[in-house]
Amino acid sequence: MDRKTLQRNRRRKRIRSKVRGTAIAPRLAVFRSNRFVYAQLIDDDKGVTLICASTTKDKTKSSLLEKAKKMGLDIAANAKKKLITKVVFDRGGYIYTGKIRAVAEGAREGGLQF
Repeated sequence: MDRKTLQRNRRRKRIRSKVRGTAIAPRLAVFRSNRFVYAQLIDDDKGVTLICASTTKDKTKSSLLEKAKKMGLDIAANAKKKLITKVVFDRGGYIYTGKIRAVAEGAREGGLQF
């Protein structure tokens, strides 16, 4: 692995040692690749993924930033169906800017509380 990936993994481990999702407030984990963005609501007590979403299914010609925000809105809508209102945000070691921020803002606009 290169230096940048190792540094991100160190940050991710440090964040995960402090952030824990429960059934009441699951962890909103975000992963970013070069082409897509993925998000999951995870109950760490049971080790279960409650809701997952990604930008892979969105075939519109919009930018990845807009797709990420729309995905945040979608995950918030699905969480409301399961009566989830509070989440704990896990940025996965990424800097809180760009696509990661767009997912968080979309989820907040959708009604989730961090």
